[in-house]
Amino acid sequence: QVQLVESGGGLVQSGGSLRLSCAASGGTFSGYVMGWFRQAPGKEREFVAGITRNGGRTLYADSVKGRFTISRDNAKNTVYLQMNRLKPEDTAVYYCADDREKLLRSIYYVYDYWGQGTQVTVSS
Repeated sequence: QVQLVESGGGLVQSGGSLRLSCAASGGTFSGYVMGWFRQAPGKEREFVAGITRNGGRTLYADSVKGRFTISRDNAKNTVYLQMNRLKPEDTAVYYCADDREKLLRSIYYVYDYWGQGTQVTVSS
C-alpha cells in the first residue's frame, strides 16, 4: 500500500518562503511521476507542479512559475516543493500525488495515490 505524507506547511507572511516535503513509502518511488496540487476553500483542486521520474523535466502552473521549484530525491523517496515569494492567494491545502504513467501531466484525476495534505497560509 502506497503512502504519501506531506509536511512543511504553516503560516508565513507575504513574501516569505516555505519548503514542503512529501515522503513516499510502500511503492517504487523512482518509477512514478510526482505532482503537487493545492485546493483553497470553495475552489477546485489545481495543479501546482510536476516532475518526471528521474527529475529531468518539470512542469509548473503559470501562477507559480518563477516562484516555486519542485525537486525530488529518489534515494530518500521524497519530493519537495520550495515556495518563495509567497502571496496570500497561495493559501491552500497542498497535496502531493503520484502518477504511474510516464507522462508528466497536470490533470488531477490521472494521479493515482494522494497524501493527506498540508495547510499553507500566507498572511498579507
